[in-house]
Amino acid sequence: MNTPFDPEQPRRPSLFSRLRASFLTGLVVIAPVGLTVWLIWSVVGWIDGFVLPLVPVQYQPDKLIQTYLGLDPSVQINVRGIGVVIFLLFTIFIGWVAKGYIGRSLIRWAESLVERTPVVRSIYSGIKQISETIFAQSERSFEKACLIEYPRKGIWAIGFISTTAKGEVSDRAGNTGSLYSIFVPTTPNPTSGFLLFFPAEDVIELDMTVEDAAKLVISAGLVYPNGKDPTQPPPK
Repeated sequence: MNTPFDPEQPRRPSLFSRLRASFLTGLVVIAPVGLTVWLIWSVVGWIDGFVLPLVPVQYQPDKLIQTYLGLDPSVQINVRGIGVVIFLLFTIFIGWVAKGYIGRSLIRWAESLVERTPVVRSIYSGIKQISETIFAQSERSFEKACLIEYPRKGIWAIGFISTTAKGEVSDRAGNTGSLYSIFVPTTPNPTSGFLLFFPAEDVIELDMTVEDAAKLVISAGLVYPNGKDPTQPPPK
């Protein structure tokens, strides 16, 4: 007979508790893999759905396979990923043509027509400026994560250094040194945020990569670059 002074025996987890723990562990393993595969599959399917309708019917991948293998036309074959290959080859070809004299002349002529179209002009110029900033700019563009005091002194926020401010923004700020354009993302959706201009001396550049900083923002501070010891810099 147990007395009140006997040490309490630890309760053995119930079958339901063990099953729940195993389910959560399996979910942690499966979720990243499943979501990654689903996202890639969805993006590839979206590109295929946009590109393949532009290809003539007789040159569609499923039609070519049916003809080559002698299959019945009623047999449906879904060849996913061909649209991505066509898109990559087409983009490379357009870039190669645009570098030549004829390509540059055609682009200038087309842009001159766009500049005379009121609504299209505004949309095209904005998209072109964003595209050149992201894909063709030689200087830094979201290549460094930083730490800034925002929205007031003593409160710190993670940001991404976009560019060095130029033109009227830099002149009117009255700053004697460099002025950085800082994008401060929101949590958990980093695609929205704030554009702030900070003096270079008030910006602390971090050693972590932009990807690690984005994970830290998306996870609301739960995922650090060095998960084993967050106090140490991430391994190179």
